[in-house]
Amino acid sequence: QVQLVESGGGLVQFGGSLRLSCAASGFVLSSYTMRWYRQAPGKERELVVSISPFVGSTTYADSVKGRFTISRDNAKSTVYLQMNSLKPEKTAVYYCDRYPAPGNWGQGTQVTVSS
Repeated sequence: QVQLVESGGGLVQFGGSLRLSCAASGFVLSSYTMRWYRQAPGKERELVVSISPFVGSTTYADSVKGRFTISRDNAKSTVYLQMNSLKPEKTAVYYCDRYPAPGNWGQGTQVTVSS
């Protein structure tokens, strides 16, 4: 059974940092592209960043380039998202997902940035 469990969110001040984790189980993480999404209140879920399975190539949304860093530890079956210089507009629930065979959404982790 595929399961993705996000953690590490919380309340942080403007300009602060957080490190999110996505613990994967039920599949071989190293074989999948992994993605982080976020969904702000009243908005559609949007793709933030992805990391390829073997080479580890990354693709970032323009809004987070230079401030967010995705990484993966295949041995621990975990994907991370380091978020720096957080802004209030980045308040959202953050989710991870895999590709291909997406859609196994976890509960997400809430990130709240105070101004």
